[in-house]
Amino acid sequence: MARGYIVTGLDIGTNTIKVLVAQKKGSEWEMLASSQVPSFGLRRGAVVHTDETAKNIQLLISGVERDYNIRINSVFVNIGGSHLYVTPSDGIISVSRADQRISEEDVDRVLQATKSINIPSNEEILDVFPKEFIIDNQRGIKQPLGLTGIRLEAKVILLCYFQSYFINLTTAVLNAKLQINDIVPSPLAAAEAVLTPQQKELGVALIDMGSDTTSLAVYEEGDLIHLAVFPLGGANITKDIAIGLKTEFNIAEDIKKQYGSCILAKNGKASVSVPLAHKTLVSQIKNQSTAKVLSKQMKVESTDESSSLTFTDKNLVDIIEPRVSEILDLIQKELKKIGRQELLPGGVVLTGGGAKLSKIKELVKQKLKLTCEIGLIKGIVGVNQDSALATVAGLVLSGTDSGESVSDGILGFMGWFKKIFSQTTKMFKVFIP
Repeated sequence: MARGYIVTGLDIGTNTIKVLVAQKKGSEWEMLASSQVPSFGLRRGAVVHTDETAKNIQLLISGVERDYNIRINSVFVNIGGSHLYVTPSDGIISVSRADQRISEEDVDRVLQATKSINIPSNEEILDVFPKEFIIDNQRGIKQPLGLTGIRLEAKVILLCYFQSYFINLTTAVLNAKLQINDIVPSPLAAAEAVLTPQQKELGVALIDMGSDTTSLAVYEEGDLIHLAVFPLGGANITKDIAIGLKTEFNIAEDIKKQYGSCILAKNGKASVSVPLAHKTLVSQIKNQSTAKVLSKQMKVESTDESSSLTFTDKNLVDIIEPRVSEILDLIQKELKKIGRQELLPGGVVLTGGGAKLSKIKELVKQKLKLTCEIGLIKGIVGVNQDSALATVAGLVLSGTDSGESVSDGILGFMGWFKKIFSQTTKMFKVFIP
């Protein structure tokens, strides 16, 4: 019995590699499979060791295929890292038709003309995002097709990337014996999963806090108007805790997840005592109402069973808050640069693993002077509402118009045949050495 159509998203991150498979059932998309493995071979969101990354991808995909009895031949994959950036550009052409009606060819030509800019030889343009079209000096046009005029202009932003990292990414995926349907920038994939059309129309900033990077994507009137990626993320917070408390990175990560907060609570004078004795992590909470002290015990691996780590909630906030504030300061500068500081009616939507940090919404509101919410994944039934899954869910949603036919867990020949011939010209360059 045919299972219908499936789409597979592959999120290659610095900390983890995630896969999500969605299946078309009637008019809805439902989660069919989801899994993740630790990631090695990336630095600040970019693939630097292709062989190591390819092995981890193969491990992940083979496990999903085995556990869910499906065959995955191709994926929608993300590209991330601080090497991604946008730059404004414009182009101008004369309308080609004698009746001066703007055709699809004219729109393609003017968008192609916007790519005629000087960028470093080791960088390339990944995509073009129109901001507005201008017909004979008439500005603010979103859809010029079918309108009449003599001269057509386009104001756009170009999304650019570092060529070597792009090659490393595609090589790793191809070496894992997977075909690439499309490559989507990580912040745009996350936006696809959590932002509503209304938010994009009003004006909204998506902040995707990953392990090594934090991404900003700003939308207005339904279109992307700015994108930036900063080389700071959740791992930097963990490193700060490890240094500040003089402990191991893994212990610092556990402390961040269980006790970390961006803002000190009103009763935030609790003492936290962490004995370092055994390998298995165990949490115990004991209330001592008379002393008003909250003792939280975690047992982790250590050579010295008598050693312990003690800190207060204030100690932890004093470490975490400055680093998160530094990230938010960078975001505020970007918003100011594009004239949107405190001027986004849709506010801020947080996603990524860093969005799980306690009191981060409150700190964002304080620093950016905008409303803030944690993004909820939309469009896929059954997916966990985990902010760390936003990017991989968005990759699936990006491909829901071109699903693969699956029959009895094996990719059908006709689906494969159809997919091969539906590849766009843009993506053929992925397979060119």
